[in-house]
Amino acid sequence: MIPNPWLIIGAIVMAASLYFYGHHKGWAERDAEMQAEIAIKNEEARTKEQELTKQLTDNSTKLLEANNAITEKQSSLNRLIRTSSLRIQTPGCVQTSASTAPASGSSSQAGSESDRETLLAIAEIVAQGDRNTAQLNACIDNYAKVMEAINVKR
Repeated sequence: MIPNPWLIIGAIVMAASLYFYGHHKGWAERDAEMQAEIAIKNEEARTKEQELTKQLTDNSTKLLEANNAITEKQSSLNRLIRTSSLRIQTPGCVQTSASTAPASGSSSQAGSESDRETLLAIAEIVAQGDRNTAQLNACIDNYAKVMEAINVKR
């Protein structure tokens, strides 16, 4: 007795349909699990990003405060230089002979102006160095905090 070919084809179609239905259901479940896992990871990333943003904002505020302090220090130093309260020290008095004529006031004033310009230039260099140091320290702090936050062991 030979089985009916339509029954064999029907059984094959039924088996294939069940296989593909199961495959589809499994894929849909896996897809739902992955979406849930992705949502959890995204939320963790957002939380970490908010923490890092807050830390970077705090460090930026500290840097701004440090720059303001440096600018204030430089302004007060410039005021002292302009009022001649701050001068370059001379190595000492040079003994002159009695026959030498006294120096005129204009050369002393020119030297004083030159000294002021020199002191102002030095003050600007020092202030810029302080700003650069503060900025580099803030950058190092930011890097360390970000690295620490990202490399947290779970």
